[in-house]
Amino acid sequence: MTMNSEEFSITQATLSDLNQLRDLDRICFEKDQWPLLELVSVLILPGIVRLKVEIDGTMAGFIGGDYHKSEGIGWITTIGVRPEYRRRGIARALMVACEQIMNIPSIRLSVRRSNLEAQKLYADLGYKFFEVWNAYYSDGEDALIMEKINLKND
Repeated sequence: MTMNSEEFSITQATLSDLNQLRDLDRICFEKDQWPLLELVSVLILPGIVRLKVEIDGTMAGFIGGDYHKSEGIGWITTIGVRPEYRRRGIARALMVACEQIMNIPSIRLSVRRSNLEAQKLYADLGYKFFEVWNAYYSDGEDALIMEKINLKND
């Protein structure tokens, strides 16, 4: 799958992207980096959405999604854009692409309570507050769970 905008294209990530994904994860999620095994898993397990944006050979953004059509629910498990590539529509494009692939009635995600910029993006895309997971993150910060329902299904 390839989706193009004027500035970038979205393609499938593979195991060969592991080092760049580790770097992106470290930069974007300083406090919440995934263990190496989780990063490998998101790149190789079946039934996982794994999309990237590369600009000039650098992974500028990544999204991972886990979904189960039989349950009618999916999760955006991770999304990150390198700081120098933010505000170009990369996160929005990755979210839309991931939702289209999942094609499922309900998608949820977790976001730090303090991450107001991400919360605004998700709200703009139709996500609404669902619940709070208290002290979810390693430093004790709460996670807000947001959900988008009634997605158009084929």
